[in-house]
Amino acid sequence: MKKKRGFIAAGFLSTAAALTLIASPNLFAKGDANTTVSKLEALTKFTRVIGTVEKYYVDDLTINEIINKAIKGLMANLDAHSSFLDAKSFKEMKIQTSGEFGGLGVTVGMRDGALTVIAPLEGTPAYKAGLKAGDIILKINDKSTLNMTLDEAVSLMRGKPKTKITLTIVRKNEPKPIVVTIIRDIIKIQSVYTKKVGNDILYVRIVSFDKKVVKDIKKALADNPSAKGLILDLRNNPGGLLDQAVGTVDLFVDKGVIVSQKGRVKDENEIFKAHEKGTYRKIPMVVLVNGGSASASEIVSGSLQDHRRAVVIGEKTFGKGSVQIIMPINKTEALRLTIARYYLPSGRTIQAVGVTPDILVPFGKVTVEENAFSIKEAELKKHLESELEKIETKGTDRTKTKKLTPKKERVITKEDLYNDNQLKEGVDILRALIITQEKK
Repeated sequence: MKKKRGFIAAGFLSTAAALTLIASPNLFAKGDANTTVSKLEALTKFTRVIGTVEKYYVDDLTINEIINKAIKGLMANLDAHSSFLDAKSFKEMKIQTSGEFGGLGVTVGMRDGALTVIAPLEGTPAYKAGLKAGDIILKINDKSTLNMTLDEAVSLMRGKPKTKITLTIVRKNEPKPIVVTIIRDIIKIQSVYTKKVGNDILYVRIVSFDKKVVKDIKKALADNPSAKGLILDLRNNPGGLLDQAVGTVDLFVDKGVIVSQKGRVKDENEIFKAHEKGTYRKIPMVVLVNGGSASASEIVSGSLQDHRRAVVIGEKTFGKGSVQIIMPINKTEALRLTIARYYLPSGRTIQAVGVTPDILVPFGKVTVEENAFSIKEAELKKHLESELEKIETKGTDRTKTKKLTPKKERVITKEDLYNDNQLKEGVDILRALIITQEKK
């Protein structure tokens, strides 16, 4: 961040306390007289509502409880990623960002109002239990996720290592909801895996963009100097650190904009550019993406696509291209607020749009129609409510825990290519690019 940020919180005590709000110099620092009057009227209306709820609501709520509910409602209606962090949520957020924590190893987001799996991280409990990108989490233990905020859902899924959690999920092409029991664990992730395809292609799988990704990619390239082509697999990569995404693109692009960040506040605007030094300019590249590729992985794939530096293959990405920061409002509470959006070199945004591959290839034998689990938000809510009714009347299927672990083989086999047509398409196109490069 360019500078430290604070947030001035005004206290609401009763209807009569409106004047303390109005007197705040920051509220009316900008704008003409009409704007000031408009703000005054809006704040007066809000304070009247607070006073009415405090006086007449059926349950006895403290003024602090009413204000907290009002703030939560405001933040939830801004976008899916902005939220109010009360004392408990703020403390959990600090624990999560400070190091190890007990959890499932799954990244989730709100898509069309439903709690959706962006991607299970490889080698984690969620991955081993068989969760897939695109799964909709209908219940966490016995609690329905309908109308639940993203923070509430994440808080419920996090917990002490070695404790059980039960998720009820809705999955495309499954006739009824599936129940999965997962054992929480300390989340430790290996972010970069490398393999060879034949003797001439280097395959690099990036699980998430942690602080060592650029270093690990450089090492992989240095350890394989004979590689004539590179496959960058970003499928089911939920994102991570922006500097690692920028650094990854910078390894393969020698000039121009990598990504820009734009918001209402000019101080938040930033442009990240490529550098010529240390660039692998000539090695042909293919990038694999799918619906589980989000945030930082969309910046990498979209930027390489805009620079015509790589052929992007697979399925449309998730569409998470906004910037959030934590803004404390006191010692124990904070706001997570969207303050900017990312823009690719061509000027297009990722948010809610995603990156469309150059070549659309559904995974495995799934057809394009089967792969599109796209129900409009209003229809989706009705669909999920009907799925809840199925649970109550007909029961659910319980999946068997799958013993899935990252493969240890250092070579992509013919069987791997047979079972992964996105990878096979990538290899075929990359070999054609290698031949073209050699002719040049």
